[in-house]
Amino acid sequence: MRILVVEDERKVASFIRKGLKEEGYAVDVAEDGEKGDFLAATNDYDLILLDVLLPKIDGISLLKKIRLDNNSTPVILLTAKDTVKDKVSGLDSGADDYLTKPFAFAELLARIRSVLRKGNSPLPSTLCVADLSLDLLGHKVMRDGQEIEVTAKEFALLEFLMQHAGTVVTRTMIIEHVWDIHFDSFTNVVDVYINYLRRKIDNGRERKLIHTVHGRGYVLKD
Repeated sequence: MRILVVEDERKVASFIRKGLKEEGYAVDVAEDGEKGDFLAATNDYDLILLDVLLPKIDGISLLKKIRLDNNSTPVILLTAKDTVKDKVSGLDSGADDYLTKPFAFAELLARIRSVLRKGNSPLPSTLCVADLSLDLLGHKVMRDGQEIEVTAKEFALLEFLMQHAGTVVTRTMIIEHVWDIHFDSFTNVVDVYINYLRRKIDNGRERKLIHTVHGRGYVLKD
């Protein structure tokens, strides 16, 4: 999943970005409200972490603008303000949750999972396609009862493919959600990692699950 962090305190933004990347999220960071507005309007995010006290455009004003633009991306506000009035103002402006600084990273992760569950059907702990299963909590991949060793990035790529099983995903979609960089038409990193997965998932098996759709992208299906 891809998260936008709009935070002007560099240490806080770096701390959040590092922690989220370690949890397998792709992360973009904006250091002010103006850049946050641009990124939120031009990219597809699963969630936005939004500081309230921002330069150029404050967090509450940006949140209202995001909602006026019919952007329903879940938003968690981050702020040092902890009065009931401040919380009510944030929630009334369209926030899905409100976290007061300083906070423990474990609590932030719990809030993120909770907000994502509210916006979607309950998140499964295991994804399955045919005889392939992916344990999201244990970070294990199994095919036909046999465990397959994968790297963290291979796991993230396989998770994205399985979340969109039966649907063609483009290289742009993959690189923007699995890698926290924007698409570079000259990079072949997606193709390289697809090949890594194919060797581990499909090689030596009669039933192939990862398919290339020429001119479009890839699809994982039975």
